Amino acid sequence: MGNAFNFFNIFIIGVVMERKRKYVIFGVSLVILSGILYYIHYLIFNDPHHIFIYLLGDIAFAPFEVLIISMIIHHFLDKMDKVHRFEKLNMVIGVFFSEVGIKLLEYVSDADPDIDYYRKQLIIDSEWTDKDFDKLVRSMNKMHYNVDTEKINFDHLRTLLVSKRDFLVRLLENPTILEHEEFTELLRSVFHLTEELDCRGDVSCLPNTDTHHLTGDIKRVYALLAKEWFTYMRYNKKNYPYLFSLAMRTNPFDTESTPIVS
Repeated sequence: MGNAFNFFNIFIIGVVMERKRKYVIFGVSLVILSGILYYIHYLIFNDPHHIFIYLLGDIAFAPFEVLIISMIIHHFLDKMDKVHRFEKLNMVIGVFFSEVGIKLLEYVSDADPDIDYYRKQLIIDSEWTDKDFDKLVRSMNKMHYNVDTEKINFDHLRTLLVSKRDFLVRLLENPTILEHEEFTELLRSVFHLTEELDCRGDVSCLPNTDTHHLTGDIKRVYALLAKEWFTYMRYNKKNYPYLFSLAMRTNPFDTESTPIVS
């Protein structure tokens, strides 16, 4: 076993050294090529004075050239990296809504005594533009996100959330979400509500004070969940029409929603 491990180490070191040797050979080859070209220039024009003038000028400009190119490349790579991270983040958000977000939002919104007043404004169609989404954001900022505790079955809600606890933990461990403060706060709120419900025994006969406390946690989740849902819908409308189509047909605020295309 020890001989095999030593052989593996020697093999890795050999590969690294071979790569370094190739880089050295490549660099030396470029220097030699440059020297050959300058020599050809000397043979043709026999003017070492101008050769050294341009050589020193090029060497003097080289640091600025490296700086400018490095800044451009860094900006380009940084921009591409941000786009890539944003794509991964929205994939995570999409998985969250598929696994637990839509069910939770539908369950909680049904307990909102004022939902019928807002319902028409929350039903999105394929003709919506950025102005329509901006109008929706203004409307959602005015919503109270009330929850009628009489319509909440805490035991059913606990079962739903506890069954998804491992999934929520894995999402919280994902470093990608740290770049999205709103979604991070949403996950924390959902996970906190899960812990609050799970640590209680019989949730069917809670005192009013405790029910009031849980209602506050549910309202916090409700507000964050609704806003994040429509932010995600807006993103899909622009970038992934096929995902938007399904999301629109399964809108948790639409009592007549159906995945069936009619």
